[in-house]
Amino acid sequence: MPVSVRLNQRDCGRVSGRERVSPSGTGKGIVCGALSLQGVEQRAGDLNGGTMVIANPHDCRSWYVTDELLAYHDCEWGFPVHDDQRLFEMLCLEGASVGLSWRTILHKRSAYRRLFHDFDIDACAAMPDAELESALSDPGIVRSRAKVYAVRGNARAVQAMRREFDSLDAYLWGFVNGRQVVGTWSSMGEIPTQTELSRTVSADLKRRGMSFVGPVITYSFLQAIGIINDHLLSCDRREACFDCREGLQGTALSAGPLTEMEKTTEVCGYTPRKTIPE
Repeated sequence: MPVSVRLNQRDCGRVSGRERVSPSGTGKGIVCGALSLQGVEQRAGDLNGGTMVIANPHDCRSWYVTDELLAYHDCEWGFPVHDDQRLFEMLCLEGASVGLSWRTILHKRSAYRRLFHDFDIDACAAMPDAELESALSDPGIVRSRAKVYAVRGNARAVQAMRREFDSLDAYLWGFVNGRQVVGTWSSMGEIPTQTELSRTVSADLKRRGMSFVGPVITYSFLQAIGIINDHLLSCDRREACFDCREGLQGTALSAGPLTEMEKTTEVCGYTPRKTIPE
């Protein structure tokens, strides 16, 4: 049965996939891995202090609050990615989500793609200060100077990685010898927020000059690109991540006339559910 809790606007604004709390009403909810906004369904018509519903913690989709988030769960999260441009996009978006909800970042993804050359690595590495300052004035993204400038800095670090490893893909998947790490979790509370793998990757990314790549955000990033598959044992998308060996390619999700949900569904060939399972 869902658990009702009271969330005020401040709580909703602070909800983050990096925080794990009980459904007692004293905290901010339950998370599915490092995802955000944790399985709440709007009940009172507004996030300003309405009663929210937290779904069954044994349901992998319990963090669902919008079709956009559900589509992300069903068609992106945990699917192996091997395209450098898409890998870089997810690295940047995860970094931008520090201190924020993933729902917020998904809503801003199209603006990020527009301002940062669809996350073309070389183009981002070449962005002059004036262009970055201009991006800071755009309300479509998170207007943090450190995060905006990190896109360029991280792109330059990726360029160096590609010279050494031939591709960002080879570098990242090399940490797991090309094999997906598959969780065997029965409930969301079992999923860690960081592991030895994320700490190792995080330390190496930092050593190479990257920003916003702490061990917790790195764990979320590894989930996002399918190096880690943390779909629950009961989730029908868990095995789909095994079948999608090539992952989602960056060009398939480029901005266009379709909605994010339509674009994602078109890529993975699966129609996400629009209701929270009872």
